Amino acid sequence: MEDAVSQLLENREDISQYGIARFFTEYFNSVRQGTHILFREFSFIQATPHNRASFLRTFWRCFRAVGKNGDLLTAKEYHCLLQLLCPDFPMELTQKAARIVLMDDAMDCLMSFSDFLFAFQIQFYYSEFLDSVAAIYQDLLTGKNPNTVIVPTSSSGQHRSRLAPSECSPLDGVEASLFYHCLESLCDRSKYSCPPSALVKEVLSSVQRLTFYGFLMALAKHHGINRALGALPDKGDLLLDPPMDQELEKLLSQVSGLSISTPAGSSGDIANLPTRRAPWKPLHHCQKVNIESDGSTDETESSEN
Repeated sequence: MEDAVSQLLENREDISQYGIARFFTEYFNSVRQGTHILFREFSFIQATPHNRASFLRTFWRCFRAVGKNGDLLTAKEYHCLLQLLCPDFPMELTQKAARIVLMDDAMDCLMSFSDFLFAFQIQFYYSEFLDSVAAIYQDLLTGKNPNTVIVPTSSSGQHRSRLAPSECSPLDGVEASLFYHCLESLCDRSKYSCPPSALVKEVLSSVQRLTFYGFLMALAKHHGINRALGALPDKGDLLLDPPMDQELEKLLSQVSGLSISTPAGSSGDIANLPTRRAPWKPLHHCQKVNIESDGSTDETESSEN
């Protein structure tokens, strides 16, 4: 509601032309549809779980064509796509997501859309949880007692740096059962979003030991965690988006039916053609992007997927 009032004040001159009631109708419709996060600042898109899920869904729908075409991109290229939707999106989050996919490979290696998307989902939606998991993992590696659950107190926009596995951990990682015991306590106490503890247990019960990024990759690939989060379809359906495809078909049929010829006796002046003002959008758009959406099942060029 605070953001709605802020948008109302910011755009009061436009709103005065058709009324406050219509503004609130359009604003809350955009929130329900998940389009309210378009072109907004990072502090806004990561402010609530609904905003985060909406951003993930929008990113998938807008850039589904990347996966459909089989394109492989670098972390920097994926970051450019993220910035089309959120101009101040931090590169650090993109790099952390890429590290989940690439692990020990160089950060300029190519990644498929599906691999990056599911890794990015875990990193972005559960960012604070993963920062606490990283601290617990480090304590276990160094033999410290991680009984004190570490919960981030700074703003979500200020993310703690993470050491690469080669800098901080033995190749065999930590004991999975002890790791789960610590994470179960974290999930119970954390005020931030966490994966369901039963699914975390399922991931960790399948191995005896694991590394930090091995754990994150397992989370990213887990179908149950993806469904619990509810922002993205299963990997097998990543290229499918019937509602968007129907809208695109409608637009294409409308465009193909247009005629650019002018009636006889017309002055030919486009300014004389009747115009219709587009409905006002309750968001402050710093840029507009016309992009088709799509996803991927291609494999990433990395040593480990």
